[in-house]
Amino acid sequence: MEANRVERQCNNIAHSPNRDAVRDPGLSLQKRHARVTVKYNRKELQKRLDVEKWIDGGLDKLYQGREEEMPEEVNIDDLLDLPSNKERVQRLQEILHSCSNDTDAFIKELLEKLEGLHKQEELQNDGIEHPHLHGHRHHHLSHPHHH
Repeated sequence: MEANRVERQCNNIAHSPNRDAVRDPGLSLQKRHARVTVKYNRKELQKRLDVEKWIDGGLDKLYQGREEEMPEEVNIDDLLDLPSNKERVQRLQEILHSCSNDTDAFIKELLEKLEGLHKQEELQNDGIEHPHLHGHRHHHLSHPHHH
């Protein structure tokens, strides 16, 4: 009798870690994915910000002393939307047409910086969405509380 009880305890000990392991990986994987997504987005957003800062700096240099002729803004997303670099160059030349300085170097470097950049909305869409969180909220709302 004594021996049986000891054996049963051993069995339980053997089983429970496995059960936890089966339940857990999914969760930690999700968390890890969320963390990676945040890191990825932050890196991509940082890249965009750097390019935007670089554009501002470049425009300042190009239009030094003639700030009133400076274009409203160079929209990165508009440029990324264009199918080819050739069209991007044309768009940039249109935007910068009033500039008396040589804009070629600026345009060339900007195109290199645009390589591998993601559009703003793509960055936002890839953000972390927790559909299950929204689900819970509606869940509470749709069931009146029982007093």
